[in-house]
Amino acid sequence: MKFDLDAISRISEYVMPDVPEGRADIGLLFGTRHGVEEFCQASFALWQRGMFGKLLISGGCTRGEQASEASVIGQRLLQLGMPVDAVILEHEATNTGENVILSRKKISETMDLKCIGSVLVIGKVCSMRRYLMTLERHWPGLTKFACPINYFGVPKSRWHEHDEFRTRVLTEFEKIPHYLMQGFLSEISGFAPYPALSA
Repeated sequence: MKFDLDAISRISEYVMPDVPEGRADIGLLFGTRHGVEEFCQASFALWQRGMFGKLLISGGCTRGEQASEASVIGQRLLQLGMPVDAVILEHEATNTGENVILSRKKISETMDLKCIGSVLVIGKVCSMRRYLMTLERHWPGLTKFACPINYFGVPKSRWHEHDEFRTRVLTEFEKIPHYLMQGFLSEISGFAPYPALSA
């Protein structure tokens, strides 16, 4: 599948929107088995800078692993120096909707949800639009900041030149409309609309 430079730019703008970092009431890390060290280093640096006081890490036992994604990431963050009371682990989620729904439930066990008006999302660069749209659907009203993690080894602008990066971006681009139709996501005001690409 080939795209011209305009299509490449429009796909990139939609799937990987530029959302600033910002000091938030809580950090939310979407679990992963890819780029774990990059996720941990970035999250630790954000915490050191005071971008959030507590980090919720959501991710269950995916890919047949016995340890949850949250456990693996949480353990590494503790090794880096994050205190135990700064980390909240959610071990059950196996998809992005559950990441948000179960994280919100987990947070409510120790914090008043009414006191949370902003979130700093930490997740794969190629999935950032979907993370934000999932939050909009299942936890509306939050001010959303973002820290996209690019572990592919090439700049975001060159996603189309890297086999895995390209596959992941195009997969996101193709499935977001279907997820919207099924009610899993909500579109976000002020973000670029889904581009209609010429055949």
